[in-house]
Amino acid sequence: MSAIQLGVEGVTKRFGGLTAVNDVSFALGQGDILSLIGPNGAGKTTLFNLLTGQLAATAGKVFFDGADITHYRPNQRARLGLGRTFQISQTLTSLSVLENAMIGAFLHHPRIADAADKAYAALERVGLASRAKEEAGHLTLGERRRLEVARALGLEPRLLLLDEVMAGLNQTELARIVDVVVALNASGQTIIVIEHNLKVVRTFSKRVLVLDRGKMIADGGADSVLQDPVVVEAYVGKKKQ
Repeated sequence: MSAIQLGVEGVTKRFGGLTAVNDVSFALGQGDILSLIGPNGAGKTTLFNLLTGQLAATAGKVFFDGADITHYRPNQRARLGLGRTFQISQTLTSLSVLENAMIGAFLHHPRIADAADKAYAALERVGLASRAKEEAGHLTLGERRRLEVARALGLEPRLLLLDEVMAGLNQTELARIVDVVVALNASGQTIIVIEHNLKVVRTFSKRVLVLDRGKMIADGGADSVLQDPVVVEAYVGKKKQ
């Protein structure tokens, strides 16, 4: 592994009597890509919210570039370099595609012209530059998902967290966004992806971390993890029921 960028040590989140994330620990190196999988309700999005500060951890610590950011607010973590998409689309359909992408760029570039330049560059990276002036409401679902990625890229993240950006897409749209993720990682972008499609996971991720009922039950190479009987029972088995 390259130099450690993200460190997660014993992170736990309880909601009353429910433990949504239970003593999860892992490290991620600069430029790595990690797929986070598990059955519905396994705690994947909750873990993302703990990493980006939308939720406060009940126990454990989160480190970024060696600094303890456990108690940092979301805006502080974003300024450090954590950018994310959300499971539910945040697209503002009445604004243009470019204006949507500018929302992220304003974090580091308060001047409109500078934010527009950064946002346009992000749209180029996801293949939407030609749609920049159109209303975002005219985009397909797959294009909206790529716009979500562009808006996160506008934050100039050093760690990009993608929450089910491929869910519900047809094969053409799926292939396009997989190409975007692969290209971003090839350029050096560190990425964590929540994904349910195991075929897609095998395509772009060498490392897979599996959650089940909040506990980490596997962490390793895609082939070995996806063939692990414990993972098959917890994830694949439940998915087929």
